[in-house]
Amino acid sequence: MAAKPKTTDDFNVFVIGQAGRLQYEALLFAASVREFSPNFKGRLIVAEPQPGPLWPRDPRMDDTLVLEALNDLDVEIIPFESKAFGNAYAYGNKIEALTALPKGKPFVFFDTDTLITGELTSVPFNFNKPSASLKREGTWPTLELYGPGYGEIWKSLYDKFGLDYKSSLDQSQPDEYWKRYLYFNAGFFFYKCPHEFGEKFLEYALAIRDCPPRELVCQTMDPWLDQVALPLVIHALGGGRDTLPDGYLDGAVSCHYRLFPMLYAREADNVIAALEQVCAPNKLKKALKAYNPIKRMVYQGRGEKVRALFDQNDLPRKEQAIRNRIKREGFWMR
Repeated sequence: MAAKPKTTDDFNVFVIGQAGRLQYEALLFAASVREFSPNFKGRLIVAEPQPGPLWPRDPRMDDTLVLEALNDLDVEIIPFESKAFGNAYAYGNKIEALTALPKGKPFVFFDTDTLITGELTSVPFNFNKPSASLKREGTWPTLELYGPGYGEIWKSLYDKFGLDYKSSLDQSQPDEYWKRYLYFNAGFFFYKCPHEFGEKFLEYALAIRDCPPRELVCQTMDPWLDQVALPLVIHALGGGRDTLPDGYLDGAVSCHYRLFPMLYAREADNVIAALEQVCAPNKLKKALKAYNPIKRMVYQGRGEKVRALFDQNDLPRKEQAIRNRIKREGFWMR
């Protein structure tokens, strides 16, 4: 009899933490896990890049109050070396951190700009079949006049790594429509072993960066490199777009808000309530107020002013339109 996929709480969760914005988002993320997922018994990890030649300044978290609060929340800080990316491509942290995690233990990665709003152990992960966030837009590739189309570009990448291109396609979508092609947001992803996933992720990302197929000659890789390599890794490891049921991550259990003005503008009322509940304890407040977007939006009420600009049941279709309105009103912060 085939082994049943692991769908219990026997997994670890990790985010990246470093000096600046990410340390405050990492603290908020960790506090939300402890608040809304009391049944999660795995290791809650903040992976931290270490000083080295690829960083012009020390990238480690440097706010004492943040570090104390993370310790109080029973968060482990695990160091990792930046050997391939570093400051030149900080999105590569999520790739290089993977092999610093416990080998052979299922994991879920989240971007730090995520809020946990429900019980993580309720999510029916199949760690044998990796997947990632489908909360994305058609950001890559950008088609050029007289250049190759979506199909030719993506097929060149599958061919480069000896992968079956045809089985990756969503045949319900029309040819040359971006959703036909396997594409994720890298805001979360999961698998049964971080080392196996990380080694392939690094291999593919470096090969695309350093020796891309000729079909990619007009394509920009920064900041999209991780999201170009990610679907290839997931496909190679036997995963896909349909291995996690809808409604859990990027749904009832997590919210990838990205930016605090955008959170207040477009997320559901329960997400706003969860954010403000997590931020309420005095010890967390002292640490989080050092980050201006949280200070202004959450503690000083600017977020409610942003929210009042929009009808959350009838938002502009394009994210850029929401951003532009917030900027015109003088409430944009990052």
